[in-house]
This record gives sequence, structure tokens and C-alpha cells, in this order.
Amino acid sequence: MAGSQIERVFSVLETLTSDPRGLPMQTLAEQLDIPKSATHRLLAELIRLGYVRQNAETLRYHLSTKLVAMSFQYLSSSGADIVQPVLDRLAQETGELVRLGVIDGERQTWIAKAQGARSGLRYDPDMGRDAPLFYTASGHAWLACMSDAEALSLVERQAAEVPMGVGPNAPRSNIELLERLRLAREQGYACVEESSAVGTSAIAAVVRHPTDGRVIGVLSIAGPSARMPGARLHELAPSLLTFTQELSAASLASELFI
Repeated sequence: MAGSQIERVFSVLETLTSDPRGLPMQTLAEQLDIPKSATHRLLAELIRLGYVRQNAETLRYHLSTKLVAMSFQYLSSSGADIVQPVLDRLAQETGELVRLGVIDGERQTWIAKAQGARSGLRYDPDMGRDAPLFYTASGHAWLACMSDAEALSLVERQAAEVPMGVGPNAPRSNIELLERLRLAREQGYACVEESSAVGTSAIAAVVRHPTDGRVIGVLSIAGPSARMPGARLHELAPSLLTFTQELSAASLASELFI
């Protein structure tokens, strides 16, 4: 792996983020194509700074809680407390998982959630990761605000390969994706059923800046397909759109929306 020392450091951190069980140094070196000696030096420095720890028994390297603490500190000081009550109310009203993604350049990152399901089946994926644009409702809602050419270009830059494990209804071609985006534009929101994963459904709509109208976030509701068939998704649309307007108004008081 070519690149600066800083690029290597962040590559190590990002790779460790993807595996909570930790990774052996040899695996890290191979995955990142970094010499073993250089990997050892990077890990030693990250341990010294408190960002990485090594399990004394397994010798695997893990992220420490320092990055997590930094993330929470940032969220608490940037207005997350303003948007969280909005998510909590929508989750309580719908009884499903509500997530908010913010737009940062060419990425949409899920940064806050509220779980409305108190019992039975629950759909609750991890926060902090980027929303895949090609096969998620959140991705489709954002892409639908662009021209077809802009949407396909962004998907291509994000790497549009459909991974193993997605649902049977995930788009299998750009033509299928563009048809989903056409429907989302007509409706004002995007819906998917068993697209991102088997047995899950979701509906999403964008949050716009209250003064200039640009897209600053995406609000979604997701849950098991058994509770959220197509008809139920469309029933949820009015509430979803109402809450996107509320988040739009609240965005001026939160630095989460740039």
C-alpha cells in the first residue's frame, strides 16, 4: 500500500473498525499491503497514543474506546441533543427503527437513531457507517434528488458492487436503480422491501436546509418486512415527511448539518 504515513494510520484504524474481535498484526499487514515491520511501528504508536490496544492473551489488536469517546463528545457538542427528541418521537409513533443520516460531501453517514420496537422482531444495525447508496432507501432518497447522470456517477465512485447478503429485491443494474429513483421522485420518498437485507423494509425521505433547500440529511424508518409490507410503508410516508420538515427547522441550531 502506497501513501503517506497519515494515510496508513487511518487505514489501520478503519480496518480495525470493521472487526470488533480484533485482528492479528499479520492479517492487518496483508489486508493493507503494508510491510510487517511498518505495521508493527504503526500499531505501537497507536497503542502509545491510546487509540489501539492489544489483547494480552490472543495478541489481537483492537480499537480502544478513545475514538468512541471522541465521537460522542463531538456529537454532544454539535447539536445531537436537538435532533434526538425528534427521532425518539417518530420511533415511538411508528414502533420501528428511525435513523438519521447526514450528508458530508459524497457520503451519507448514519449518526443517530431511535428504536421504537419494544418487543418481538427488531431491526437495529450499527450506527456510524455510511449508507450504501445502491440498495438502501436512504441512498435512493438522496440519489433521487440528483439527475440520473449525477446519481450514477456518485454510485460508481462509491463502488456499486452489490455485496453478498443483500436482499433479493436489491437493484441488479443501473436501469433498475434509475427506475427506483424515478418512483422516489414521483412519491417524494423512497421505499425498499428486502433490498438491503432479507426480511427488512424501509422508507426514507431527505431533510433539506430551511433557507437554500439543499439536501443536508436523510430520515428513514426501517423494520421487519413482516410488519412493514408495501402498504404499511406508504402509510408511514405522511408522518415521515412531517418529521423531515421538523428536522429541517431544527437544523439551524445544530452543527451536525453543514
